[in-house]
Amino acid sequence: TDLGPGERRFLEGRQARSEDRPHRAPSGAGDPTNPMVGGRRLFVGRHERQLDPKGRLALPAPYRPRFEPSCFLAFGNDGCVEVWTRELFEDTAKEATEKMKRGEISRDAWRATAHNALEVGIDAQGRVNVDRAFRDYAGLDVDSKVVVAGSIDRVEIWSTSSYEAMSSRGTAELRSGPATAAWVNRSQP
Repeated sequence: TDLGPGERRFLEGRQARSEDRPHRAPSGAGDPTNPMVGGRRLFVGRHERQLDPKGRLALPAPYRPRFEPSCFLAFGNDGCVEVWTRELFEDTAKEATEKMKRGEISRDAWRATAHNALEVGIDAQGRVNVDRAFRDYAGLDVDSKVVVAGSIDRVEIWSTSSYEAMSSRGTAELRSGPATAAWVNRSQP
């Protein structure tokens, strides 16, 4: 087809930019507020949020790019709701399937991995709908404050009281536990 001069310049410019530009590191690389390990952005930090009357929760902006356009909610081990990337969920499902085939976990535990997870979309405002079953599991009430916290490879949604109790236990362990202190300080010379 015949391209007009503006369309031709646009296409030539796109091609030149993609060929001439040096390769860029993934978004957030080198940014100390958005740490990365092995090319993957880590989830760190704590954010206070509020569930709206419909049970929706706005994910913190630093976390959103790893989840969009959808993510998985799962029951957490300690009474929180975990938010997983598609990649983490697929890796975990594959690992659980292999363990089930080897007899390392029961078929019931394998099924529970799928039954207690839900794929949810992220809307234009960066919100996810936290289904009632997940809210009940974690003690989250609509129109209430919650804590959204990074947990290295996933994000956790906590009721404020459960988060404070867990955080106090973890902080006490950091103060007194040599094994934990060694892990935290291993990157220091």
